[in-house]
Amino acid sequence: MKNENSILYVQTSDAPERQYSPLVLAQTAKAMDIDAKIYYLGQGLKILLPGEAEKIKLGSFPSVAEMIQKTLDMGIEIYVCEASKQMLGWDTVELIPGVKIVGAGTLNDLSLEAGATMWF
Repeated sequence: MKNENSILYVQTSDAPERQYSPLVLAQTAKAMDIDAKIYYLGQGLKILLPGEAEKIKLGSFPSVAEMIQKTLDMGIEIYVCEASKQMLGWDTVELIPGVKIVGAGTLNDLSLEAGATMWF
């Protein structure tokens, strides 16, 4: 069932300057009473390795690790593509706590259910 009051943010990149937008936008959406979800796939998963997000802090923003933790603390779900883990050869890798590892079909389901989808 489509939820017009929802936005799915999809993160595909591990580039430092591309990490903030989906997190800031999801937090803003939540503050606006919009249902927000974030889905990481492809190279984006590299940011979710323990210690990686702590290394990224741009401008006056908090570190990406702090932004991810705030996002989770706000109740915004962060999904991780299992197929992307396999593509990266990470069969047994541990990611940061709080993220949900899901099948590739979940992205299709989330996209069909969301009122809007934004890709980064």
